[in-house]
Amino acid sequence: MELCVCPEECVFSAASHANSTFSKMETYLHTQQLCDVTLVARDRRIPAHRLVLSSVSDYFAAMFTSDVREAKQEEVKMEGVDPDALWALVQYAYTGRVELREDTIESLLSASCLLQLSSVVQACCSFLTKQLHPSNCLGICSYADAQGCSQLQHAAYVYTMEHFVEVVAGQEFLLLPLEEMERLLSSDDMNVPDEETVVTALLGWVRHDCPSRQQYLPSLLAHIRLPLLKPQFLADLESVSLLRDSVECQRLLMEGMKYHLLPQRRPLLQSPRTRPRKATVGVLFAVGGMDATKGATSIEQYCLRRDTWRQVATMCGRRLQFGVAVLDNRLYVVGGRDGLKTLNTVECYNPLSKSWSIMPPMSTHRHGLGVAVLEGPMYAVGGHDGWSYLSTVERWDPQARQWSFIASMATPRSTVGVAVLNGKLYAVGGRDGSSCLRSVECFDPHTNRWSCCAPMANRRGGVGVATWNGFLYAIGGHDAPASSLASRLSDCVERYDPQTDAWTAVAPMSISRDAVGVCLLGDRLYAVGGYDGQVYLNAVEAYDPQTNEWTQVAPLCLGRAGACVVAVKL
Repeated sequence: MELCVCPEECVFSAASHANSTFSKMETYLHTQQLCDVTLVARDRRIPAHRLVLSSVSDYFAAMFTSDVREAKQEEVKMEGVDPDALWALVQYAYTGRVELREDTIESLLSASCLLQLSSVVQACCSFLTKQLHPSNCLGICSYADAQGCSQLQHAAYVYTMEHFVEVVAGQEFLLLPLEEMERLLSSDDMNVPDEETVVTALLGWVRHDCPSRQQYLPSLLAHIRLPLLKPQFLADLESVSLLRDSVECQRLLMEGMKYHLLPQRRPLLQSPRTRPRKATVGVLFAVGGMDATKGATSIEQYCLRRDTWRQVATMCGRRLQFGVAVLDNRLYVVGGRDGLKTLNTVECYNPLSKSWSIMPPMSTHRHGLGVAVLEGPMYAVGGHDGWSYLSTVERWDPQARQWSFIASMATPRSTVGVAVLNGKLYAVGGRDGSSCLRSVECFDPHTNRWSCCAPMANRRGGVGVATWNGFLYAIGGHDAPASSLASRLSDCVERYDPQTDAWTAVAPMSISRDAVGVCLLGDRLYAVGGYDGQVYLNAVEAYDPQTNEWTQVAPLCLGRAGACVVAVKL
């Protein structure tokens, strides 16, 4: 008779073997039995077992399994290691447990880094991350850098940037070494309301130890975005004694003054000091638009510093082809159509209180209009009333709280791009009922007259427009003949110079987009969403006029075309 034996039936596995074995070895540790090495830290001697230490620590494994002197020594000196931390980690080798406390965490982390106990290092870093506070984040950041703990250093740096205003009020900030101070001042990521906050922090740091630090003030001041300071604040700095006595500081202050006094030369005065920090530029709002559900009512907010979009509000109802402008940091949502009829209604959203209010309506129902604010009043330009294309323009007086008609454009325009440049209102492209338009008009509020400007190279309906440093940009859109159902979508970008009355092609977007939302945030133009002929886009890209390059940024939460995009300084 032949027996068939299954191999698995011949294997016995003790589930608690590892635990009981290490428990027995821990007993040997405490009774100092079978120990074959003694670790010496300062005046403390810690007997242990080479096998256990080597199985847990790569440091000890390399020491005890290679041909080095320590491999044979009965006593091994541990230079620069805290005795209590070493004893805690030796016990960890036997038990897998170690106590994390505020008063011992730094010495424990240092010893863990030396012994290459990655699990303990990670646990210590997580503990310190939870302890971050404006009063200690700079110290933790510096300590993490010294220990080579990059994740902890990054977490402390991010915390410092997020809470910069509170951090500069603490003692750690005043004690910062020069190199750390320079690194902070050169960062774009600090969460500050304005550049004045950074200047004040720098002067406070210098005054804390003026005899030794004043010599570094010119090099540190070079990291301050002086041209972006308020003119009055900038003028007051000239009388500060620390700055008055330095030729280089005075040169930097004069650079900032020229930026304010010669706005027409700003394109030539660009430098790292004219690039605003991310937190000081405000936020973008993308409002409504057409999406896969045939009408988005959500409002998304973009934070440049975090490079993220999030939904923050919902409109009271659906609107398509409407306009949005910002007055007193409030969003005015004007006109549009709800899918059935063209609207003349106006709603106002307050981002701080997250509340809506109803405003007086326009005299004319309009969709496809352009909206902008010029020297206080808000303008609603062109559009379509449901029956015909409009050349009429209405102006909202925020003091009188009423709408009134001003001079009409020479050409009726719907899906028109509207922007403000050098005290004038520009109406760019659009449709007039027969075709998309190349023509451009500008309005002078002091003469109540529209005048023609040089036409664009391309016909554009659904064009996005924005201005930067004396130039007007026309971005994307479509060129669809009235008799055609197919749109030729555009990725091209044109720049208008009012000094020469001429358009110039600049770098195109990465994709062609119709009904793209365009807005200036800081020193970059953002192209938000749009339609590529097949889908409603959530893609967002930013254009840097100084490098003539587009870069991708975080996408919208929801793909949408015809969203109104505006910037608000909260």
